[in-house]
Formats: sequence, C-alpha cells, structure tokens
Amino acid sequence: MPAIERVLVVGATGRTGRHVVEAAAARGLTPVALARDASRARRLLPPGTETVTGDLTAPDTLTAAVADVDAVVFVHGSDDDGRPESFERVDYGGVANVLTALGGRRPRIVLQTTIFVTRHDHAFNDGGHALDWKRRSERLVRLSGAPYTIVRPGWLDAGEGGAHLRIEQGDTGEGGIGRDVLGALLVEALLDDTAIGRTFEVFSGPGPATTDFTALFAGAERDVPGAPDAVKDTDGLPPDAEPARVRDDLAHLRTP
Repeated sequence: MPAIERVLVVGATGRTGRHVVEAAAARGLTPVALARDASRARRLLPPGTETVTGDLTAPDTLTAAVADVDAVVFVHGSDDDGRPESFERVDYGGVANVLTALGGRRPRIVLQTTIFVTRHDHAFNDGGHALDWKRRSERLVRLSGAPYTIVRPGWLDAGEGGAHLRIEQGDTGEGGIGRDVLGALLVEALLDDTAIGRTFEVFSGPGPATTDFTALFAGAERDVPGAPDAVKDTDGLPPDAEPARVRDDLAHLRTP
C-alpha cells in the first residue's frame, strides 16, 4: 500500500475525534481536521493541527477538503443533533458525500460505526433508524473499492476501563471501550495492512495494554470481497428492499 501521510479526520472536534487527531500526530501522521467552523476547531484541537472547512451535508464543500489526503478516518455522528432525519443526513450522508467528493480516488478508509449496528429491531433504531443508517454507511465503504477497516466500538467511555483490547465479529457482544483507547486503535488500523478488509466489534478492559495490533487484527476474519455486509453479520435490511436513494448511491459508488 502507498505510504500514508495526510489523514482527513471526519468528526475531529468530537470527543473521540480529538483522540484520533492526537494519536495520528503521535504516529508521525499529519491529521487534517474537517470542520464547518475552522476557528472553533482550532480552539478544540492541539495547536498546529491543520484544518479544512467543509460541511458533510453539502457535497460541493468537500472536494477541496479531500484533494490532498492519503486516508480518511470517519468518527462523526449526529447523536446530539436532536432531529431523527440527521442519521440519514449526517451519519450516512456524510460518508456518501465524502466518497463522492473523492471522485475516482480511493484512499485508505477507517470507518467507526457502533455495536448493535445489525440489530434492526433494537430500541436504538426507533425514531431516526440510527442503526440502519450506520449499517448503510458501512455498505457504501465496503462496495466503494477503497481499502477499508470498519470498527464497531462498544459503549464509549463505559465498562471497566483499561487498554486490553478484544475484538469480536457477528455483532452479538456487548461491553465498553475508552475513547482514548479507541482513538489509538483507529489510527493503528489505518497503518496496519492486516486490518484491511475487516469489520469487527472492539471492547477494552483490565489487563496488559494491547500493543501487538497486527495479531489483534489477524484474529478477525476478512469480509467477503464484493459483499455488502460483514463476514459474520446476520441477514437483515435486504439491499434490494432499500430506499431508492441508497440503491442509487451503491450503484454509483460500486467499483466494476
């Protein structure tokens, strides 16, 4: 894979995104924070962090933002927006718009979604169908042709704490993970080719801090190339029954 230097962090000013920015800089990368308000981003992020202005819901503002990046880490979300349609507009639409803005380029991608993303009947899916829209964003990334890793973290800043990581697949587990630990893992997934093509849930707990990320990622099975869902996902949300907008996005982004 080509060397990664400049990393666009989508959701950089969020509570997890700030840890991604710090972890990327600590690994010698240049984090580039995508922000609607660049002055606010500069106040929240470490001094010297590069910022680019763009709005995930406005595709024409993203072309310049993605022009010179080698990778994209998505840690955005609309949980605090308060409007049910925001999950479609931001959580899903933001991924679709960035992929479209990239044109024919397919840089390395790490996408953070959540555990329970495949649980269509869960209460978290009431209202704005948050889980469904996050699952749809995963499908966009898998079918885009980009080298990707999709991470489904446990409950953020919950659980027993600690930096000993375990990964699962199939979306059947539950647990917590610290945002700082997650931010570091997302950057490691960006840099380790073993993580490419894998989707997994991740949790942290007491015990020796995980340092061998290659071994950690190797413990997950790869997704089936060309499949919309992760390797151990249960059936649900049939692609051919999706809204027209989603089918069109998949058709537009799918590589031959």
